[in-house]
Amino acid sequence: MNKITIAIDGFSSTGKSTVAKQLANHLGYIYVDSGAMYRAVTWYAMQHHFISNTYFHVQDLIAHLDQIDITFTFNPNLGYAEVYLNGKNVEKQIRTLEVSGFVSQVAEISEVRELLVKQQQKMGESKGIVMDGRDIGTVVFPNAELKIFMTASPETRANRRYQELLSKGEQVSYNEVLHNVQERDYIDSNRKDSPLVKAKDAIEIDNSNLSLEEQFNKILQLVETKL
Repeated sequence: MNKITIAIDGFSSTGKSTVAKQLANHLGYIYVDSGAMYRAVTWYAMQHHFISNTYFHVQDLIAHLDQIDITFTFNPNLGYAEVYLNGKNVEKQIRTLEVSGFVSQVAEISEVRELLVKQQQKMGESKGIVMDGRDIGTVVFPNAELKIFMTASPETRANRRYQELLSKGEQVSYNEVLHNVQERDYIDSNRKDSPLVKAKDAIEIDNSNLSLEEQFNKILQLVETKL
């Protein structure tokens, strides 16, 4: 059976990664969380004091990009690949609200995007890949056979993210999370380099009122049609 490239774009906390993992597991495809790559660069910037609530030393980060190596290693116990930054597992560290607060600023940097897009395109050379992010169907894989654009209301997405963070033991408020979601939406949609937009040939799915099973089955039908 011929393999295809599946590009899933959309706003933060729309469940892109969840359904992308499900599809990859079901199809035996490679799954790549492009957002995790930007989070890893953000974590690196935070650890090297290039970014905080009061400053962002952009040129310092750019100068260190050749020292950033991001890889994915499959964890059979979890059923998906975890993110490694310079050989260290940072899957847990990059999923915090603090990283979420800075990641859209880091993703605005053209040099960062150029580096990661090249890595992402290389990963997809042989097809058989599911990748989610903000510019997968428009920039990374403009010729992908299937493009999905996922959306949901900010309030729905904030509540999902809030519940997820609470389950991980983080001390956050719903209003903090809602503010972060709205701020990221604005930055992602208004940046000059590769803004978040729906590709012309993408199929939009609003999952505000869909269960995970309903969402998966709906997208799987689209995949099977393409196959």
